[in-house]
Amino acid sequence: MNTSLPEIAPLLAQAAAGGQGGILGSPMMLPILMIVVMYFVIFRPQQKRMKEHQKLIAGVKVSDHVVMESGVHGIITSVKDRTVMVKIADNVKVEFERSKIAAVTKKSDVVEATEA
Repeated sequence: MNTSLPEIAPLLAQAAAGGQGGILGSPMMLPILMIVVMYFVIFRPQQKRMKEHQKLIAGVKVSDHVVMESGVHGIITSVKDRTVMVKIADNVKVEFERSKIAAVTKKSDVVEATEA
C-alpha cells in the first residue's frame, strides 16, 4: 500500500475534471434553482397577500369597523370609488384612501373592548 504522489495525481485530476458539474449537474443549475426557490419563498406569498388585500378593500361597506395602516380605528360612514369616510370619534370623520385599510374587524371585537 505504498503509493507515491505521481501515481495518485492522475487519479485526482480525473476525479476533479469529471466532478465539475457537481451534484446539480451543470454549473448553471445553482442560480436557476435559487431563482425558483426565491419565487416560491418571496414573490408568490406576496402576490397572495396582495390578492387578499384587494378582496378586503373591494368588500368594505358602510358600518364596517376598520383599522387603518396608521393604526386609526373607526367605523366606515361612506364609501366612494377610491376613498372611504371613517368616523373615528363623535363628530370627527376623516377621509382615507381605500388602499390604506389594513384590516376589517368584527363588530363584536369592538363592542367587547368598549365594555371592558
